[in-house]
Amino acid sequence: MPRTFPAARRRAAAVLLTASLLLTACGGARGDAGDKARAPAAGYPVTLDNCGHEVTLESAPRRVVSLDQGTTEILLSLGLADRMAATATWTDPVMKGLEKANATVPRLADDNPSFERVLDARPDFVTASFVSTLGQGGVATREQFEKLGVPTYVSPADCAAGKDNDSGGDGSRSAPLTLEAVYGEIRDLARLFGVRERGEKLVARLQARVREATHGLDASGTSLMYWFANSQSPYLAGCCGAPGAITRAVGARNAFSDTHDEWPQINWETVADRDPDVLVLGDLTRKSQTAESAQAKIRFLESNPATRNLTAVREKRYVLLSGQAMNPSIRTVEGIEQVAAGLRDFGLAR
Repeated sequence: MPRTFPAARRRAAAVLLTASLLLTACGGARGDAGDKARAPAAGYPVTLDNCGHEVTLESAPRRVVSLDQGTTEILLSLGLADRMAATATWTDPVMKGLEKANATVPRLADDNPSFERVLDARPDFVTASFVSTLGQGGVATREQFEKLGVPTYVSPADCAAGKDNDSGGDGSRSAPLTLEAVYGEIRDLARLFGVRERGEKLVARLQARVREATHGLDASGTSLMYWFANSQSPYLAGCCGAPGAITRAVGARNAFSDTHDEWPQINWETVADRDPDVLVLGDLTRKSQTAESAQAKIRFLESNPATRNLTAVREKRYVLLSGQAMNPSIRTVEGIEQVAAGLRDFGLAR
């Protein structure tokens, strides 16, 4: 997902954290004095390697702050709303079925919150979907949280083998992302929270949905183009992120499969040359780019001289996806279902 949210505001006070702030953060991580006398929780400590960081929890988190929508929806799907202190950074309404649970969790910000605001929530664990969220220019680095005794976790989909987050923009991938990275995140979080059985059941449900959506589907010869946001310099999906996983699942072809950047900005003249059969449009509710909603994208496509004669535009072959479905997340499965249904509706799948 193109991440254009403003960098966390770092006031001078954040550089010289006061003793009271340190105590607040440490209190959130370690609990009250009574906790010290308790025996270690059953099944803990738990240690795992996460994006090159060793994460160790002495007990199940009670006040997790989730800094990206993707990891938030996994936690909610695992039934962990009562252990969530806060969330942040949203592109879409919460996934259907999670509305009631999500309403019980405070939202710090629609975009990246400041480091101080996260600490004010007294987290004992912090999660994120993207390396950049817990990196330089994001909310804070993992090291900043860990110095205060707050363990952190980043979605393995964003640091999987072949993902280069230092290549500019949203990074690039030399190897295709698979849904196993998403399933791995579910299993990691379920293990860290001591709810492994819930994690396995969630993975099994997602796998069953993929099998059902793609059963008997053959869309070979059909080309898809994924447009996330921005009408002037559109962010279109390269070969190997979540849209690539969707495309492979339905047996189609990505019009920009020769591009390894996660979300390259490609001009409309090049799009016209490729003339995709189907346009998969991000239907976002955030306001940080132009042409965020699907309707705004369609208005642009049908009025712009460079795009109005595209085959997909003339035939109105549009599939609308949430921004989260275009990210490596549990909603990528939703994306597979919707793209598969669209291809069948358009008569482009056998």
